Amino acid sequence: MDLAEFDYTLPEELIAQTPLADRAASRMLVVDRARGSWEDRQFRDLPAFLRPGDCLVLNDSRVFPARLFGHRAGVHALPIGKKNPARHAYLTGEVEVLLLRPVDSAAKEWEALVHPGKKMRVGERVRFADGLEAEVIARREFGERTLRFHTHAHLGDVGDVYEEFEKIGHVPLPPYIKRRDEAADRERYQTVFAREKGSAAAPTAGLHFTPQVLDACRACGAEIAFVTLHVGLGTFQPIHCQSRGERVEGHRLHSEHYCITADNAARMTVARRLVAVGTTSVRTIESAMRGGGLRESSGETDLFIYPGFEFCAIGAMLTNFHLPRTSLLLLVCAFAGKDLALAAYRHAVEQRYRFYSYGDCMLIR
Repeated sequence: MDLAEFDYTLPEELIAQTPLADRAASRMLVVDRARGSWEDRQFRDLPAFLRPGDCLVLNDSRVFPARLFGHRAGVHALPIGKKNPARHAYLTGEVEVLLLRPVDSAAKEWEALVHPGKKMRVGERVRFADGLEAEVIARREFGERTLRFHTHAHLGDVGDVYEEFEKIGHVPLPPYIKRRDEAADRERYQTVFAREKGSAAAPTAGLHFTPQVLDACRACGAEIAFVTLHVGLGTFQPIHCQSRGERVEGHRLHSEHYCITADNAARMTVARRLVAVGTTSVRTIESAMRGGGLRESSGETDLFIYPGFEFCAIGAMLTNFHLPRTSLLLLVCAFAGKDLALAAYRHAVEQRYRFYSYGDCMLIR
């Protein structure tokens, strides 16, 4: 398959820049795979599409302030005058770091994306606020760096790095949101059921839920189960950025950590139908099925789902609208069928749905 087959045109003004005041006020496009049709609904209608025996599967990963701003140690800000603004970061030594996941159990070493990355060699150091410093100790396969954190006063132990990130870090809003993060994003770019911290991006299909909607789903007889997949490079990196050509086959995703507890596995196992909330829940469940079934498990997954994939467990899926040419859109096309999915996307554009992380959603059943 050619990656160009998974493209569509989206007016920039349909990319949601801010969340709705009411989480549950989003629109929901309901796509019926059997009939090859769709209808425009509201997210609050979701319980009407659930039945006794259904199990709603939610990703409870919690986003942490994974975007850090610092400068290269030994490089001082220089007046740039009328020089090319594109060279600003290089001239001033400014560095932006997006933390992806910890390498060690103490979370002192991290895989991260570093910008500008080409100038950051192994051995270089980045200094942040409050005495935090990171040294580049390795370059990795997908262009990331491995960073080791310490305090730059005496190269000493930094203590609880998550506490440091909470103090100086920023909410890792996606690049298509053309504004700086705000204090409100710390709560709003987070699901109401988030528990296990570790994601560099929100599992956005879950952002629409409120406690009241969850109660309404239970009242319809649906069970609720949780899985954990910490969102990293494997979820949000565009395929064409992996420099492996324009063909879908042969691409490989960056691995991400997932976990399923025994009680949640039991809830899913007895369900009549699994309704996965978000592509991350889909990948977690389907990865578990390929690793021995729905049971207590944890590990890494680089499962790449694209048209032709045989789903083992998922019966329905709630998901936001995704960027063209990404693994997320390919997963949606694999589940709904490419022609139906892309036709539904075109309808969403015509009806001026709000797209991407803070946008509206789609129920595929």
